[in-house]
Amino acid sequence: MCGIVGYVGGRSALDVVFAGLKRLEYRGYDSAGVAVLADGGLAAAKKAGKLGNLEKELADRPLPTGGTGIGHTRWATHGGPTDANAHPHLDNAGRVSVVHNGIIENFAALRAELADRGHELVSETDTEVVAHLLAESFSSCGDLAEAMRQVCRRLEGAFTLVAVHADAPDVVVGARRNSPLVVGVGEEEAFLASDVAAFIAHTREAIELGQDQVVEARRDGVTVTDFEGAPAEVRPYHVDWDASAAEKGGYDYFMLKEIAEQPKAVADTLLGRIDLAGNLCLDEVRIPASVLREVSKVVIVACGTAYHAGMIAKYAIEHWTRIPCETELASEFRYRDPILDQRTLVIAISQSGETMDTLMALRHAREQGAKVLAICNTNGSTIPRESDAVLYTHAGPEVAVASTKAFLTQLVACYLVALYLGQVRGTKWGDEILSVIRELSEIATQVDEVLETMEPVRELARTLASKNTVLFLGRHVGFPVALEGALKLKELAYMHAEGFAAGELKHGPIALIEQDVPVVVVVPSPRGRSVLHDKIVSNIQEIRARGARTIVIAERGDETVAPYADHLIEIPATPTLLQPLVATVPLQVFACELATARGNEVDQPRNLAKSVTVE
Repeated sequence: MCGIVGYVGGRSALDVVFAGLKRLEYRGYDSAGVAVLADGGLAAAKKAGKLGNLEKELADRPLPTGGTGIGHTRWATHGGPTDANAHPHLDNAGRVSVVHNGIIENFAALRAELADRGHELVSETDTEVVAHLLAESFSSCGDLAEAMRQVCRRLEGAFTLVAVHADAPDVVVGARRNSPLVVGVGEEEAFLASDVAAFIAHTREAIELGQDQVVEARRDGVTVTDFEGAPAEVRPYHVDWDASAAEKGGYDYFMLKEIAEQPKAVADTLLGRIDLAGNLCLDEVRIPASVLREVSKVVIVACGTAYHAGMIAKYAIEHWTRIPCETELASEFRYRDPILDQRTLVIAISQSGETMDTLMALRHAREQGAKVLAICNTNGSTIPRESDAVLYTHAGPEVAVASTKAFLTQLVACYLVALYLGQVRGTKWGDEILSVIRELSEIATQVDEVLETMEPVRELARTLASKNTVLFLGRHVGFPVALEGALKLKELAYMHAEGFAAGELKHGPIALIEQDVPVVVVVPSPRGRSVLHDKIVSNIQEIRARGARTIVIAERGDETVAPYADHLIEIPATPTLLQPLVATVPLQVFACELATARGNEVDQPRNLAKSVTVE
């Protein structure tokens, strides 16, 4: 959610911080602000709305130049998106400045305490209490890192905090609990941020801050402790992409660029998965093969688009391993008292590795004795660190809020996990696994083929810009594809869109069919499970007879479906279980073009955030 940037070094802190906030705009936000230490004091500026509003404010009323500063883009939780509620927040003396991501659950009690001691709080936020508490602690101990530790021990909830103090001009302090914070280490400079994208133009050497840790960043290095002050062990890592990967590269939108990057992302996620002995391998596995052989149930937890990837994974896991598999919304998982034990394998899917609902589900699973395998796109993030095994996707940075290449790489990763379980448990022979890997390797080329034929899809999307509703139908693995297509349209075009299992049509949804309503149908291959194909052709006939405008995604050469398609979108022939990798792509293009035709902001849809770090 919120974007956080902190800097200490020899450059202009305002320039570094503002540029970092620009790189974090994809996270979603509704206000922004900065604070700079200079000339023995602290100067701040903040405005509701987009960064352009803050930029104008800074042009009209420039801040002094200094080498230490912090910045923030806020996604509102406590209090609306106003100038007063925007971050940074200051104490009454204007000496402390704080930015925050997450929710401080006991802020009301702390706010009341502060009011009793004579503090005047001017915003509706939970964050402002931290600035006042830090001011009190610093006045008694004289050390900003120690003051932060004292304050953090009093806070409840999930938070990332970054702060500066006018009386400690050469240090930026950060802390985290259940919310991401990463440290960038440069030459005589240091950075703090909620995402490496904020400082990737300056350094690719990073440290991911661990749970309940405080970092003190100075020009000559960083010091990390736990909340009690004990030295903390950290894991430095090198970021394997550069600043150009987070630029638009000539595309109008990041989403268009990321759709175009999907063939490479799919291929990269497959790289290095077969060892010299011809066996499939994951990135990090701390689960003995003997334990995996005893797994009696697999549970997949995820949210949003990642949940749809998990739904498809269920088909592959059960088909290839014969292990019962459940797919759960992470936001509901721990609240329904799920049945888990030491023979349960939980697969947690998250692009950012910081999705709070998924992280909480993961922790609940481990408390019950289950093993956890993470599928993630972000090296060093919390979910992989707290899991027993990891398979990293290699999508590279995904900036657009609506996920595209992360979804396809999550699918590839899910297939790899299913095959790995089949390998360990002996339900798949080595040559069978290699055969599927070869088929997966061909997908990158097939996705490229789909992308080259998308102009008719764009034209179709533009003709539907005035519509209020689009429905999506699918069977088998086509059902989650239909759900994903509907979700993309909701996210981007702000239209009513629903995905249905085609077999459920006659059990209610057919009542929604009326003259000229667009219905997108994902048709399985006639060469696979022919009964699935025949039944969905019947579904198309049913809705067309009631006046629906049928938009059919079908395998190239499928002549039986063509007579019933008002608009036919052809995709390459693929095995049934792998079809989502190619069938999803036209739906991404369709949603992006329709949103553009309606004049919407494609990369930053309203009310949404890229990394959802609160429950």
